[in-house]
Amino acid sequence: MFEGAITALVTPFKNGRVDEKALVDLIEFQIAEGIHGLVPCGTTGESPTLTHDEHDRVIEITIEAAKKRVPVIAGTGSNSTSEALRLTRHAYEAGADGALIACPYYNKPTQEGLYRHYELIAKSVPIAIIPYNIPGRTGVNMSPELIARLARLENIVGIKEASGSLKQMNDVIDMCPSAFDVLSGDDGFTLPLMAIGGRGVISVVSNVVPADMAAMVDAAAAGDFKKAGDLHKKMSRLFDVLFIEVNPTPVKAALAMMGKIEYEYRLPLCPMAETNHEKLKKVMLDYGLIK
Repeated sequence: MFEGAITALVTPFKNGRVDEKALVDLIEFQIAEGIHGLVPCGTTGESPTLTHDEHDRVIEITIEAAKKRVPVIAGTGSNSTSEALRLTRHAYEAGADGALIACPYYNKPTQEGLYRHYELIAKSVPIAIIPYNIPGRTGVNMSPELIARLARLENIVGIKEASGSLKQMNDVIDMCPSAFDVLSGDDGFTLPLMAIGGRGVISVVSNVVPADMAAMVDAAAAGDFKKAGDLHKKMSRLFDVLFIEVNPTPVKAALAMMGKIEYEYRLPLCPMAETNHEKLKKVMLDYGLIK
């Protein structure tokens, strides 16, 4: 249902508030460059520091600006099931095409607790749902067996996989129905995951180079792994430098260098260390993204 290169959008800020104009401009840039979908209010969108009103508004703006040209998969995760349910219901009512729901963080539920969390939301809101497995941030891994169990729920249509284990991704593909979309949650794993049956990526790097990421995923989907490999190699330094500090710190700095957003974050995120900022600037210059 969801495949290709899907951008996990940053949330631009200006003077402490969501910069709605910059957000709309980013969405137009992404669509013009051939991106296949958009995710507002994920981790890359600094969702933990958005108020509920801001969270709802960013999703609404993205849906309105996208105008059904590409699917919008709203980030609606929370470590509180009732809060995740409210956010998911709002996304559905606002017209989102899907919901990306991160595995509950900090409270570290059991596999059964995770199943019940997603089951309740899936049965309460008739929207296509993609759970997001990222144990490095949440403290708990969704096992392939759990993902296969969730895949039997009608509106759980895929998984964003950021476990860092290609074996786990392979096991998920083997255990789940062929229509179940396994998407990379790590830019550098996109090509190897697609080589074993993955459907694409929910990407950070595509904030900066949407055309190249979309072209790589299109080539891999078409079986042209020579072209896809060349694009992977071209982007490999971006894969590294855009994670030199915690996401989304470097990608927002990169977009600020490109003149697309203000260089602004919300605490506890802050501007990059100067040495890392210079490393990022050099890669951006070498890639031809800035002058």
